[in-house]
Amino acid sequence: MDQQWFSSAATFTTTPAVQEREMSSVESHQEQLSQTDPSPSPNSCSSFELIDMDAASLYEPVSPHWFYCKVIDSKEIWIPFNSGDSQQLEEAYGSGKDCNGIVVPTDGGRYDVHLGERMRYAVYWDEIASEVRRCTWFYKGDKDNKYVPYSEGFSQVLEETYMLAVTLDEWKKKLESPNREIIILHNPKLMVHYQPVAGSDEWGSTPTEQGRPRTVKRGVENISVDIHCGEPLRIDHLVFVVHGIGPACDLRFRSIVQCVNDFRSVSLNLLQTHFRKAQENQQIGRVEFLPVNWHSPLHSTGVDVDLQRITLPSINRLRHFTNDTILDVFFYNSPTYCQTIVDTVTSEMNRIYTLFLQRNPDFKGGVSIAGHSLGSLILFDILTNQKDSLGDIDSEKDSLNIVMAQGDTLTLEEDLKKLQLSEFFSIFEKEKVDKEALVLCTDRDLQEMGIPLGPRKKILNYFRTRKNSEGITRSTLQSASQVSVKYPRLIYKPEIFFAFGSPIGMFLTVRGLKRIDPNYKFPTCKGFFNIYHPFDPVAYRIEPMVVPGVEFEPMLIPHHKGRKRMHLELREGLTRMSMDLKNNLLGSLRLAWKSFTRAPYPALQPSETAEETETEPESNSEKPSDVNIEESSVAVKEEVPPINVGMLNGGQRIDYVLQEKPIESFNEYLFALQSHLCYWESEDTVLLVLKEIYQTQGIFLDQPLQ
Repeated sequence: MDQQWFSSAATFTTTPAVQEREMSSVESHQEQLSQTDPSPSPNSCSSFELIDMDAASLYEPVSPHWFYCKVIDSKEIWIPFNSGDSQQLEEAYGSGKDCNGIVVPTDGGRYDVHLGERMRYAVYWDEIASEVRRCTWFYKGDKDNKYVPYSEGFSQVLEETYMLAVTLDEWKKKLESPNREIIILHNPKLMVHYQPVAGSDEWGSTPTEQGRPRTVKRGVENISVDIHCGEPLRIDHLVFVVHGIGPACDLRFRSIVQCVNDFRSVSLNLLQTHFRKAQENQQIGRVEFLPVNWHSPLHSTGVDVDLQRITLPSINRLRHFTNDTILDVFFYNSPTYCQTIVDTVTSEMNRIYTLFLQRNPDFKGGVSIAGHSLGSLILFDILTNQKDSLGDIDSEKDSLNIVMAQGDTLTLEEDLKKLQLSEFFSIFEKEKVDKEALVLCTDRDLQEMGIPLGPRKKILNYFRTRKNSEGITRSTLQSASQVSVKYPRLIYKPEIFFAFGSPIGMFLTVRGLKRIDPNYKFPTCKGFFNIYHPFDPVAYRIEPMVVPGVEFEPMLIPHHKGRKRMHLELREGLTRMSMDLKNNLLGSLRLAWKSFTRAPYPALQPSETAEETETEPESNSEKPSDVNIEESSVAVKEEVPPINVGMLNGGQRIDYVLQEKPIESFNEYLFALQSHLCYWESEDTVLLVLKEIYQTQGIFLDQPLQ
């Protein structure tokens, strides 16, 4: 019998009332079928008999496993709970108490199962409730190879029939479900499910007339399904994750909840592979990642209705995508809707944090925040406008002091030299005009000093531009965050801020900021990591705004398996080899030219030339040393000296770049969009987040990555 045959089937209900009706209906159908179609004797031959059964077979009760139903792309998919959650649900089910009052937390405490309702509810975010079943019997589903559990009531009937068949060694048992579907138990290894055919009589047609059979399995151990062991109960750290524009966060158009689920799953796998020693020593548990959704509250304000009235009817799908996604950027630049967004993000994080502490009273860990795309800019503005409750008014004044005037260390003479106007320094010195006084001078003042028109225009333009762009005070910087927006306060102090594919640098520049004071740091957050893919079209760097006069590369994030990707190492190796060949070739040519232009030695020399001939080898030995010095200088240049990038990340580097995959390096334009959405399943990104979080607790990777 080909077990891959299948056809469509109906879904069975699972409520207790329906279970009771199913039981009575199935029993009556079974009794009728047993009278009209008695089971054949054990000695009869049949094409369905694959093995000979021992009459003394012992019956063993089936082991149940709990599943929940998710609707994905309009399809119902039954997903098993992890082994720990299923065991807790089974213990609660068998406790003898009334199931209507029992609530079992599952999935690390992110969901609650109301046992009496057989429903699963999300705790921290809004989500459609999922149906829950205690599953023992399964049949192969429609159009795929995934097994679907029977309803609890009909599964009990199947189990009782199976028990009688095993005990009495009487097979060929035929049952009819409440949906008029036929299930035949030929033997323990072969049980099939037939769907009814339209036009059959009252009792149903024979199985051979009902189309291709589907396989029936007893017990979850007999079906192909991945059942995870569960998550560690101990939570070491809490991370809030804020999404970017639009309701979808990746190319599969998944929500922030689904993407954060992937991020969390990757973190659990990396904890087992890269923090194994700490886990074995019970030093760590896990990091909890919780999503923060601001898109739904924003678009529930009625703005979508207003936009729909003015949207053109042509290219409807593209315009709907624009209204639902891209316009979020414009909403954030609007004072009205920006206030809605920052209020939603802050209140959601505060609400979830409070609820998390209520459900985890023993939690002693820290909190960090992470933002993707526009979400990182929202968090940056919120953090920039926080107040340190332990500080005084002076610290409040310094909290947003991203000023460039403090970083302006050039003297007036150096500024004039930069403008190639050094000859006028003596005039300013004679008139006792310093930089502060020069900023106040008008064109007429400079004319009275005897400075020509051209230099006057250069000087005035230079110093007025510097004043407008660099003399930023607290009030002007607040307006640089957003105009007329009051930023709420967080009820906790984040330890680290992670930005994924962030446009923060671009927005700060557009707002008029050209430099971040190296001494600046967030009032309530110690760390800041700007993580991006090299081909991400939305990502911008931060470090050049702190150190504008120095060009240097971002920090390369190590591959989670160690070292660099092979194609990057090959590229760097070829570059290094070409440089070595170039240096050696230049050195050889230099020596050959010197040898060619050197005066020839005479055949015979006076006796005093003996000393010269003795010293000549020494001079020759010094020639190659020049090349060695040059080569060593090249090597020294390759060693990048430590770079002071300010205190925004506690003195550590800020910009961290991922390594592109080999296939991505062939065409960076082709993978640009994917690069902006790659962070959710990036092991390298997740490992960097875990490494930095656990370093604050004195816990390090088993083996440092290079």
